[in-house]
Amino acid sequence: MYVILDIETTGGKYNEEGVTEIAIHKFDGHKVVDQFISLVNPEKDIQPFVVNLTGINNNMLRTAPKFHEVAKRIVEITEDAVIVAHNAQFDYRILRTEFRRLGYNFERKTLCTVELAKQLLPDAESYSLGKLVRSLGIPVSDRHRANGDALATLQLFKLLLSKDLDKSIFKSVLRTETQGELSPRQLDMVDELPSDTGVYYMHNKDGDIILLGKSNNIKKRVNQHFTNNSPKARRIQKETKRVSYEKTGNELAALLKENAELLRNKPKYNSLYRKRLFSHGIYQSSNQDGYISLTAEVINPKKKAVATFNSLQGAENFLHSIREEFQLCNKINGLSQARMHCSHYEDNGCLGGCIGQEPVEAYNARALQAIDKYSLSKKSILIMDKGREIGERCGIEIKNGVFKGLGYFNLNHQINNIHILESIITPMEGNENTTHIISSYLRKKKVLKIIELKQ
Repeated sequence: MYVILDIETTGGKYNEEGVTEIAIHKFDGHKVVDQFISLVNPEKDIQPFVVNLTGINNNMLRTAPKFHEVAKRIVEITEDAVIVAHNAQFDYRILRTEFRRLGYNFERKTLCTVELAKQLLPDAESYSLGKLVRSLGIPVSDRHRANGDALATLQLFKLLLSKDLDKSIFKSVLRTETQGELSPRQLDMVDELPSDTGVYYMHNKDGDIILLGKSNNIKKRVNQHFTNNSPKARRIQKETKRVSYEKTGNELAALLKENAELLRNKPKYNSLYRKRLFSHGIYQSSNQDGYISLTAEVINPKKKAVATFNSLQGAENFLHSIREEFQLCNKINGLSQARMHCSHYEDNGCLGGCIGQEPVEAYNARALQAIDKYSLSKKSILIMDKGREIGERCGIEIKNGVFKGLGYFNLNHQINNIHILESIITPMEGNENTTHIISSYLRKKKVLKIIELKQ
């Protein structure tokens, strides 16, 4: 017996979502023998983007039953049945979380139509429910409403059943109550974790760190480790006896702490740490006419890179972006292989190398501005970003272009002097990898403030 299920939620922080609608169709392999469809009052507001997606708003749920009022019906209709859902891990987690709040341990076997479809329909362009059912000619109405999605999943499941001629996929995908889901001990560990940015540490029975990582949502990431079904993940699940964490408040601090902790601890289940986190760089030189040239090359340890990247494509994309920002020349920077003029010559979009009319000094001044903006070389700055709690800021110190450490400050603390910083910053090793981490982050994301420090 199967129960095809779909749930809509309020959205929000991981494991803090509330159910807004549920639809369950009990299916005996041939026909639907029972069903339960209901709006649910989550007793919390729905996120605006969810309202736009589902059409369910707070006013619609004021008179709807609360979860505890429908819990008994859910238990009864799902008893002795396998839960079938599109991305079953999500729906099952939501149900287990709601029942756990009521003090009830809800356990059922699950079957995921995403996993089944990937095996039975390997040539599908997409495995999202909407695109998949449309590609199969399955009609769908009330998309992103529980019953509409449940009915579409039911029709998809029927098709997949007919394609599973030898029944071997069911044996491999069908999970026991604990496989791929959290045990009570793991649930307790995850419940104690915050949904915040930071670094997490998974310890064995001796307290040794066997895996560590950074995440913008520690609770969600550790939960993923515990629900992954790969052989490596199962070994981690078996060995993990405790999970600890350290909140950092922002992603850059988490990246730097992760880098330092990996070097110090060398956990057995982390990938081998690379001596160099980047493969390509932007290098500065001058062409025969005296124009500053910025070119993308494989890393050369004997030369100082302006910026570093994980690939040649990434380095070249960066050069294209600063060309637009600082009006630089693709030919000078090695992005154009034209013998005479680059592609921007005809529309007067090229300066310097092709036209040759702009003074070298004027062109080079813009090139130096680009270098100064995107290079940490010789800079002494404090990068200020979010702290671990309200009223706190995180400061990341760069001295003469080298990462020195990070610390946390009260908002009222005025920081503009290196000597004051030395008593607050926790020293950390700075090297080419930390420079890469920081400069890459600053290219892609915004921080609250960058303060120039007085020597």
